[in-house]
Amino acid sequence: MAEESKKSSGAAGVVGAVVGQIVLGAVCVAAGWVGKDIFEKNAPRDAAANPAAAAAGLPKTVAVTNAVMKAYNLPERFVAHAEPVQEVELLPQVDGYIVEMKFKEGDTVNAGDLLYVLDDERYQAVVNQRKADLEAAEAEARRAKRYFERMQNADSRGITQLERDNAEAASESAAAAVLQAKANLVVAEYDLKKARVIAPISGQIGKSSAHVGDYVAPSKGPLAKIVQINPMRVTFPLTDRAYIGWREAQVKGVNEKFRLRLVLADGSEYQHQGEWAFDDNTMSKETATIQMRLVFPNPDRLLIPNSYVTLLTDYQEPPKYPSVPQTAIIDLPGGNVGVWVVKADGSVEQRPVKTRDAFEGWCPITEGLEEGEKVVFAGVAKLMPGMKVLEAKPTENEDITSNFKSRLGE
Repeated sequence: MAEESKKSSGAAGVVGAVVGQIVLGAVCVAAGWVGKDIFEKNAPRDAAANPAAAAAGLPKTVAVTNAVMKAYNLPERFVAHAEPVQEVELLPQVDGYIVEMKFKEGDTVNAGDLLYVLDDERYQAVVNQRKADLEAAEAEARRAKRYFERMQNADSRGITQLERDNAEAASESAAAAVLQAKANLVVAEYDLKKARVIAPISGQIGKSSAHVGDYVAPSKGPLAKIVQINPMRVTFPLTDRAYIGWREAQVKGVNEKFRLRLVLADGSEYQHQGEWAFDDNTMSKETATIQMRLVFPNPDRLLIPNSYVTLLTDYQEPPKYPSVPQTAIIDLPGGNVGVWVVKADGSVEQRPVKTRDAFEGWCPITEGLEEGEKVVFAGVAKLMPGMKVLEAKPTENEDITSNFKSRLGE
């Protein structure tokens, strides 16, 4: 029994020793993981979290470019309306039947062209009657005048003053009848003339509301419309704030340096440039805008009256600014923007700048940056002021705005 008891206690000791070693190992492993977690929590995740350590540590690789002078010519866009300079409705001024049409609908006509011929027999007859009335009135006037002259030359003892006065009144009445007859003849000749409808302006004539054989009259409405198509007027609204800037530029003569172009409904650019015509004299109370008017040549009739086009305004001689890729612009607190500038010692500084709207992938800098200064345009993540950087160079087939960002981990 004693021997068996010794064997049991010996085995238990061995098992206890093994278990103790296992527990000790587990404690050490747990302590290691805890220590690692504590170390990672307390250690900086990136050298950028500690500027001093970053400046002393390994430099960060970034893509750098120089600010270059580029012309800035971002056009302003306006929705504009094409309008004819003149348009006239042909309203008949006398009534009658149309006996002839001297044009085809849609033709381009010139001022003075004969368009419609009305039956004028009645008007010609009236003219003939008025001419006869005039001849009769002139004959009566001559007779009355001779009679009055005889009365004036007659012996005063043979006629009375009343007879002389009557002769003078008859002569004057006959002269007035002549004037009346002449006026009636003018009216008759005017009606005869208006039996022929003449184009008052040059332009394109539209659909005719009446044709040969139709009876027309002023009360029946216009016969057709003529629209001047060359040149064409283009109007667009300008806000009150923009109008003030436009007027100031006009006083300085800057407006003469603007280009005025159009984009048609199909997206193509109109080949002719426009000229400023005038600005309206009142501001709309409802929209706080004022109507501006331009004039464009329209020899090919591509500008259609009452159609909408897009107006583009930019500079004939665009200004130049130090420009950087759009990806170099970073947001700063307070709604401002800035860039990372690489200094001569290879470190970076964050510099606020003022910009204009990006144009063709480049952002013009109006204040805060000079031509030739180096800026970071890719790899800006986790940059800190004072950090040293290495400049990455693109390969021949590498796009600086996409491949670089991918290669630099952005």
